Amino acid sequence: MLNLNQQIQYIQKHLKCNELEDIAVLLGQMNMADQASLIQQFHPDEQLTLFRLLIHPADVLEFMPLDQQHDLITRLHEYEIAQILDAMHSDDLIDLFNTFSMTLQQALLAQLSLASRKKLELLSIYPESTAGSLMSSDYVTLSPELNMNEAIEALRQLAHHQDTLYLIYIVDAAEQLMGVISLRQIIQAEPNARIRDVMTTDVIHACVEDDQEDVARLLAHYDFIALPITDQHKRLLGIVTYDDAMDIFEQEGTEDFLKAGAIAPFEKQSIKTVPIFSLYRNRVFWLVILVFGSLLSSFGIAKYEDIIEQNIVLVFFLPLLVGSGGNAGSQSATLMVRALATGDVELKDWFRLIGRETLVALCLGITMAVAVSILGYIRGDEMVALVLAISMTSIVLLGCLIGMSLPFILNQLKLDPASASSPLVTSICDATGVVVYLFVASQLIF
Repeated sequence: MLNLNQQIQYIQKHLKCNELEDIAVLLGQMNMADQASLIQQFHPDEQLTLFRLLIHPADVLEFMPLDQQHDLITRLHEYEIAQILDAMHSDDLIDLFNTFSMTLQQALLAQLSLASRKKLELLSIYPESTAGSLMSSDYVTLSPELNMNEAIEALRQLAHHQDTLYLIYIVDAAEQLMGVISLRQIIQAEPNARIRDVMTTDVIHACVEDDQEDVARLLAHYDFIALPITDQHKRLLGIVTYDDAMDIFEQEGTEDFLKAGAIAPFEKQSIKTVPIFSLYRNRVFWLVILVFGSLLSSFGIAKYEDIIEQNIVLVFFLPLLVGSGGNAGSQSATLMVRALATGDVELKDWFRLIGRETLVALCLGITMAVAVSILGYIRGDEMVALVLAISMTSIVLLGCLIGMSLPFILNQLKLDPASASSPLVTSICDATGVVVYLFVASQLIF
């Protein structure tokens, strides 16, 4: 099998000679995910040519990032777009359809199949970031009165182009979720046994209005390949599959990572294609806020200007002490943001964690105080060493407590704990560190 570079060279060579059949043979031998990755290596016009050679273009398209899906498919004719949308899974269909302009949406609605229009109508009514916006309507349901032979025959008729066939959901005449049965159970059961006697009735499910991150956690906790989504009356509306959960974890992880750097998340765009103004807009807010936050450090220095003039050696250690507090605070904030995001800790754990963090911070602060006091003695005298030791211990302790507490505070205010970003924590710890250091110096040296 050719590697990626060899595949690119092979396709480029045959594109120049217009030998498209040979390219189609090569693509047909590849996994769909590999087809998607390979096509993205080419120029947009070449991508379009390769895409039209695919046997299952809709399935390959779903392996591409959403922005690249949009860029590629909008270069096709409207009737081609409609055919591809009709072949897509419902959750991918709605995501891609929502990226189109209103004009294109209206034009496509007239050409889409009735089934696709119903999917769009059903899934588009749910708010973003809810289970409803994430779920797929491609699933299989059976009646509880069927026996296993009848169930297998029904599955042969219903199984085409479904997200998952391993789990089959059992509903009554009102579409209320009664149970779930696996394909393995159907095969292993007696041929004349009825589904109602074999199915699992205690079904783990989520509500259509639940947050998509909670749904993803539920899927991960139970290690399911799919999770049924119901309304308040337990009517089955759709399913969320494990690959959707992986996408949510990746999306939420990316958002938290960006917020940790004081950057507003991008809307499903790659950094390679996002507009320059969007990059500026997503970063400028926090940078401006943090500029004014840094003024607190300046006010602290101004307040103790006299002691700095008389003991210039203190300035030498100012960046060291302030930086140590910020680093310690960022570590604590990172641990707490992650713990809150995964549900590992809750508000009730705050007092216990405060005690644990205080002990850890004191150990860290004392260790760092010993090191910095030696430098203080070398550069100054015993009093400078004492000031540095007390300041370092205090600054590290405060930094850790600030870093740990800020995510909890934001969480209680219904704000994203990830906003307790490293730059934010660092700015607060910097100002606190300056005041603590110079206050200790003013009390011991004067």
